[in-house]
Amino acid sequence: MAVFSSLTPVFIAIICVLIGVIMKKTNGEKEKRDTKSKHPSRPWVDEDLKDGTDHPLEEEEGEEEWQGLEENVAHVPFTGERYSEAEMIKRSQTFYELLNKRRSVRFLSDEPVPREVIDNVIRTAGTSPSGAHTEPWTFVVVQDAHLKHKIREIVEEEEEINYKKRMGDRWVNDLKRLRTNWIKEYLDTAPYLILIFKQVYGRLPNGKKKTHYYNEISVSIACGILLAALQNAGLYTVTSTPLNCGPQLRELLQRPANEKLLLLLPVGYPKKDATVPALSRKPLEDIMVVM
Repeated sequence: MAVFSSLTPVFIAIICVLIGVIMKKTNGEKEKRDTKSKHPSRPWVDEDLKDGTDHPLEEEEGEEEWQGLEENVAHVPFTGERYSEAEMIKRSQTFYELLNKRRSVRFLSDEPVPREVIDNVIRTAGTSPSGAHTEPWTFVVVQDAHLKHKIREIVEEEEEINYKKRMGDRWVNDLKRLRTNWIKEYLDTAPYLILIFKQVYGRLPNGKKKTHYYNEISVSIACGILLAALQNAGLYTVTSTPLNCGPQLRELLQRPANEKLLLLLPVGYPKKDATVPALSRKPLEDIMVVM
């Protein structure tokens, strides 16, 4: 009995240690689960796009509710252009050579560009396919000098923060070789700025929200077509994605809350002394896999 009494404090100490180990292990596993459940920090993601990319539609919109398209869309005969093999090869080669001359140009002239050309290239972008033909894009064309300068002020203020705090050393160092920074003179000098907004959702005639399927992919395809149309017209641009400028630019341009800024394109002719980095593109065998 005396021996048992003398060992009791030892047993109690062992039990306490075991309980501590178990609790520590349990808490550790909980922290791991919590860490996995949290999204990784991505400071380069535009907050405006992030808060709207998966915008939940209100419950007012039932799954089977009419979305504004005709119940039975009429189908009409279609006959596409058909070329000989030789003509197909020639046309595809010519188009490649045209697009291969496309470069991101940051030194743009203030020389005027015919407005009709801008209308036509945006019409061309509007031919893009979209999820369920919702056409979830808005192209805002800015030519007013005062408004362009306000856009530049907003972009440069945020971009300086991006370069110094948000983007991180690796990204900033990768950009150094391209000699780019937060100073965006082209936002003043380019005769036109085209701001492309994706419509996260639309509105039905009754005011309820309308689903815009694959809105970001649809608008991104339209942007690609727009770049090709600009190149075809002899105009140049640089694809600008001003991080965390969306809300301010949306307010400045009086765009509705369902629109999120995806891309900003300054459009014009290159300056006479414009330069571009001496970059090369990957060869076909590095970008295509034939199965």
